[in-house]
Amino acid sequence: MMQQAHIKRSFAAPERSFFLFGPRGTGKSTWLREIFHQATYLDLLDASLFLELSQDPHALEAMAGARPPGSWIVLDEIQKIPALLDEVHRLMELRQWRFALCGSSARKLRRTGVNLLAGRALTVHMEPFSSEELAHRFDLDFCLQWGLLPIVQTNRQDAADILDAYVNTYLKEEIREEGLVRKTPPFLRFLGIAGQLNGQAVNAQNISREAGVPRSSVDAYFSILTDTLVGHFLPAYQPRLKVREHTHPKFYWFDPGVARAAAGLLHDPVDRSWLGFALETLVYHELRVFNEAGRRHRSIAYYAAASGTEIDFVIETRQGRPQSPAHVVLLEVKLSGKWNRQWERAMRDLKTKPGIVVDRMVGVYTGPRAYHYDGLDVLPVEDFLRQLHQGVVF
Repeated sequence: MMQQAHIKRSFAAPERSFFLFGPRGTGKSTWLREIFHQATYLDLLDASLFLELSQDPHALEAMAGARPPGSWIVLDEIQKIPALLDEVHRLMELRQWRFALCGSSARKLRRTGVNLLAGRALTVHMEPFSSEELAHRFDLDFCLQWGLLPIVQTNRQDAADILDAYVNTYLKEEIREEGLVRKTPPFLRFLGIAGQLNGQAVNAQNISREAGVPRSSVDAYFSILTDTLVGHFLPAYQPRLKVREHTHPKFYWFDPGVARAAAGLLHDPVDRSWLGFALETLVYHELRVFNEAGRRHRSIAYYAAASGTEIDFVIETRQGRPQSPAHVVLLEVKLSGKWNRQWERAMRDLKTKPGIVVDRMVGVYTGPRAYHYDGLDVLPVEDFLRQLHQGVVF
């Protein structure tokens, strides 16, 4: 068993007040206690603390004590008391304190009308472990099947039980507790279907029919998953081309293991088709982590032309303007030990189109060797991830 304390997060703390959002179990609280060990730390999961600050938000100032300007105050599970943000705002102005405000979702904060401090605090996100953080502990086969949640990675022998509890205890109980859905059974049917559709284009009408729920409910359920950060929509890339593009977004769970648990596949062998989507999910996770950690703010999409050809990931490294074409990096991801040159076709086709500049084309596969074919790099997964976190990809 590996020790979680020895896995250093690559996430850097901002210098100013910030919201830290991320799904449950990604290590937000652990990281905050390690980084801000000298700060006043207030966990709103503490029932007595929750009750006191709910009744008297002004007590926050007394709890922080006579700290000098610039001191850090950590409020964990801030979404439990949205009204507390008014007091946070006042103390930021009056006492010049800095706040680390942690939660699993901004949904409840927005729903109650708070303004997230009107830009006075940054918003950052924490994901499960990345390959860079795991370093020599990174095991591609294990990660594709069981995911990268810290508690899974540090207790690998109990992965199935942990993921089962994660979906049943967190995804089901917490969503029920917050009153996000009126009836639980329809949402649970949707959850299983959404798990099975990981990495695929979303057709809400088909999901509505299969889950036996109204189309409007499907949209609302997906909104819950994205607001609680357990899922992400990958939009279709829309270059300024005359060819009509496919516009349905794809939906990816934030973690391959959680997707498997939601789909009800924890105790069944996973087939190659499932593992192929799991590999895409892992690559998308690594792209998001690198994008967030480096504050690059690059848009990520997929490309699907009317002809049926597709490119898994299109990273826009320079936004297009009326007099300047967009610059992009193209990625094609394949679960295969041997690279097939046919898989390059969509990338090479897009590169010939006017109005877009392709800075780099990369094929990512599970084979052992790297290749270079006329402007296209084919890399084993581990080599690609290493280059990504070194800043070579974008």
